[in-house]
Parts: sequence; C-alpha cells; structure tokens
Amino acid sequence: MIEVVIAGAGPNGLMLACELALAGVRPVVLERLAEPDDKQRANGLVGQVVRMLDRRGLYERLATSGAAPTTPEPTPRYTFGAFPLELSDLPDNPLYTLMVPQRRIERVLEERAAELGVDIRRGHEVVGLTQNGKSVTVELREQAPIEAEFLVGADGGHSTVRKLAGIEFPGVSRDDSVSRSGHVSVPPDLIDADGGLVVPGFGVIPPFRHLRTEHGLITWAPFPESGPALNTVEWGQPAEGEATLEELRASARRVLGADLPLGPPAGPGPHLMRRLFGGNTRIAARYRAGRVLLLGDAAHVHAAIGGPGLNMGLQDAVNLGWKLAAEVRGHAPEGLLDTYETERQPAARRVAMHTQAQSLLTRPGDDVTALRELFGELLEQPTTRSHIARLLSGADLTYDMGPAAGPLVGHWAPDLPGLPHLRELTRTGRPLLLDPTGGLDAGPWAARVETVTVPGLDTALLLRPDCYIAWQDTTGDGDGLHEALGTWFRAV
Repeated sequence: MIEVVIAGAGPNGLMLACELALAGVRPVVLERLAEPDDKQRANGLVGQVVRMLDRRGLYERLATSGAAPTTPEPTPRYTFGAFPLELSDLPDNPLYTLMVPQRRIERVLEERAAELGVDIRRGHEVVGLTQNGKSVTVELREQAPIEAEFLVGADGGHSTVRKLAGIEFPGVSRDDSVSRSGHVSVPPDLIDADGGLVVPGFGVIPPFRHLRTEHGLITWAPFPESGPALNTVEWGQPAEGEATLEELRASARRVLGADLPLGPPAGPGPHLMRRLFGGNTRIAARYRAGRVLLLGDAAHVHAAIGGPGLNMGLQDAVNLGWKLAAEVRGHAPEGLLDTYETERQPAARRVAMHTQAQSLLTRPGDDVTALRELFGELLEQPTTRSHIARLLSGADLTYDMGPAAGPLVGHWAPDLPGLPHLRELTRTGRPLLLDPTGGLDAGPWAARVETVTVPGLDTALLLRPDCYIAWQDTTGDGDGLHEALGTWFRAV
C-alpha cells in the first residue's frame, strides 16, 4: 500500500512531498495535467517561507538569476494596502522577499522531489474517494484506483479532494470588482532611474507597489525574468469576452485619468493576459477528515494583495510534512497530526484578516480616503510598521508548545548570537537539539533527534523539524527536556 498520496503537483504539493521524503516517507503525487502548467501565476515569495526554503537548501537554487543575493536579506521596503511600507529603519526587520516566477518555483521543487525519490504521476485526475479506519481508496479518471494510508488534497481553491471529503468551505465572496493583468511593453524613455513608470499627465507609478486613485488600483511590475506586467483593479466596470491589451489599456486610462502607451509584450513568453471578477475569502471548516487532509489553497483562499499565498501554503507543507511522516512511521505521539489544524488554521485567519483589510483600503470613495489619511499617520510610527511587517511575514504567529517555558518557545527559531547559521543545520529536516555545554542527554529520543554542541550559545534549544522552538533552557540542567521531547516525538 502507498503510504501517502498527494493530489496536486503545484508548489504546495511538491513541497509537502519533499518534506515527507526527508522524513523517510516516499509519497506519490498525482497531477491532473499531463504537462506542467506554463501559465503565469504568482511572481515571487514573501515572508518567513523565504528563510525556510533557505534552511532546506532551496533558496540558492531559486535565486540563480543573479537578481537576488545568495542568502536571504530583509527587504528595505514593501507595500500594504497601497501604502508604501518603509522597513529600512526597523532594528529587526522580519520581512524577506524573493522575486521568482511560480513556474520556476515548481520546477525547482519538482527537481528536488525527484532527487528524493518522489513518484510524480501526471495525467492522473482524482474523481472519487472512500476511506475506512486504515486506508483511503483514491478513484482516478480512466485509471485503476490507488489505495493509500493517507490522502492530502493540494489541488487548489476548487479542490476536488475537499469536496469529496465533505469538508465545508465557509467564507465570503465579492463580485463587484474586476482585476485585469497582462504582460506589456512601454517606451523605454518612460522608465525612470528607479524602475518607475512615468505616465504623461499623471506622474510616476512606482515599481512593485499598489497605487490607489479615486478610480481604482494600478500596479506596475517590471519583473526581470518574465518581463514587465501591469495590473488594474476597478469597481463597477463589467466586462465580457476574452481579455485584451486594449481592454487593459482602457482600464489604466480610467484609473489614472491619463493615457498610458502600452504595447504587446516582447520575448517568447508565455505571456499573461487575464481578467478576474471579484474574489473569495474562505477557510476550510476542518483541515482533516479521517485520513484525508487539506493543504494550501485547498484549505484557504483569500485576496492576493501583498502576495501571502505561497508563504502560507508552503509553511502549511513544512508543518504537515514531519507530523504526517511520524504518523505513517508509527513515531507520532497521540494527537500530533491534529496539531496541524490547530496550528495552521489560525495562520489562515490572520492572512484572511489582513488581506480583507488591505482590499478595503484600496477601494475608491471619500470614506476610504479619510480612513487612508488616518492610517497613513499611523504608518509614520516605527512600532506600527514593525507590527505590520511581522504580520505580513508570519513572524507574529506563535504555537502552543504545552508546558514548555521560555521567551522563545513557540516562536520560529531566529539566528541567535553564538549560533552557526541554522541553514547549515536544518537541511535534513530532523528535530534539532542545540546544546551549549555538550552535557544534555536526549535519553530514549536520541535516535530521533540530532544533537549539536554549540559552544558560545547562551541557551539550549529544541527545534522541531519546521524550525519552531519546542523547548528552551538557560540554566544548563536540561529541566523539562524529556517532557518536551515526549510531547512532539515518540521515544525509540
């Protein structure tokens, strides 16, 4: 019997496959499409996941174009609700970005999964499932059923797996906005020294920043790999038929009140030209139904503003991977797999909250303009900008680690003074015990936990495979270590 079947070979499904393989489980990934989808989707990564990928040795593979540093660095500025978010003056800036197209993320993750022995089967569409207390039978279109111990739906916002499992998807839908996006070309003399787009009769559209006017929203994104793209959002402007460059040009004219000379994109493509109506904010009522689990967009959908989708979905995968592997291998303490939902569903609620708030701040109207005036004053305070940066990165999320105590417990592990860069210690995805003295004893958990002596470190730490701190000790006596180990890992 197959141990784990993953439905969906997008970034989230592939990341989960890699995490499972690191933990000794060889999943089978089923993908409905016969070939990788070359359509332009997400344009980069933002948030804590950038550093998490670095800790798995994947950042360097993604940042090979020369447009990014070889190790992650905080971004000096970002955007929130069409406001510029200045971060360069923050003493501990948690927001990291990596501009890389989703299709390249998928390619790198698929290559890594193949290296780890993952079986990826394209042209396999899930059409049904039945489960009992021991397995899930996955029914496929025009192919023989597959039996597995667990099935994970990583098959997007319209998830077939979620529907077949009978998991409700409550939330809200809006249909009053129209988003238009496309790759374009513009005359070179309209690009200023900072990459901004100079629009005669209007002014400058800064690069990679949402710009709100009283008529809508516009974003200019000169991507180094895929080419420049323009996006507009309007309210009360219905459209039909196939999306066109002329439609995007007319939308930009309405938003800006000035003509923008847009031409067709250069290069071989693939090129983006699309129109989207409205949007959804929904979170699955459950992340697990028996032996079926949900991941990424199958578990939560929200507005794309701020780019949090891949940050949340890939972090779901890192959280679920080691727990599901432990369950399959018989190494999981009771209730471990259920902590996937209790830890990651609050993360989805946080993202749903701030994307809804950002969307509201971008709408037209005098009342929104007044709200923006007040919000702009609040953004002058470093404490406000720090709070929003932590919110966008996911660094504000902490997990309940039970009885373990310490100021770092429940937090994602930072790079601490005296500690070698964690990127060198966390690539295997194993639990990690960082011992300043060399005297800590992992006892019956020693075979499951990698212990590293780190002279000069002022506190002992136990890190889960997802790099969250499960135990901390500054006394050197190891008090509470075995209790924490027993909470998260089963002894040999």
